[in-house]
Amino acid sequence: MNDPVNAHSAEILLLEDEPSDAYLVRMALKEGKVPANLHHVVDGREGLDFLNRTAKYADAPRPDLIFLDLNMPRMNGSEFLAVIKADERYKSIPVVVLTTSNVEKDVACSYQLGAASYVTKPVDMPQYFKAIRQIGEYWFGLVRLPQDCKP
Repeated sequence: MNDPVNAHSAEILLLEDEPSDAYLVRMALKEGKVPANLHHVVDGREGLDFLNRTAKYADAPRPDLIFLDLNMPRMNGSEFLAVIKADERYKSIPVVVLTTSNVEKDVACSYQLGAASYVTKPVDMPQYFKAIRQIGEYWFGLVRLPQDCKP
């Protein structure tokens, strides 16, 4: 993760309604030494507020990557994904679906809607931390992310 192109701290937006899962992601990023600022919202509507910089998110940064849970209240992950991938301002932001669902329909639907990756959350804590570290290594060490792309 020492690529000069991606040397800055990345901005990650996490959409997750379970506080304990959000905490685990935060701890896994820290333990894995992933150079990222994590911003947490609890559902798709709040995620759209963050992206659109409305209300309390007026100063929110543009995320380099989005971690998305599928099962959330108000606006679920699939609905959120469909909205942002249809929006020219946000469709270049990679979305990693990070969910408990292992249902093939959810996997296929997520990719059809434009997800960049689909990861089923491991139930074993060491495996969970390893998965988050590997996601960080891939997205912030190996691949080149787009800069703020304005259509």
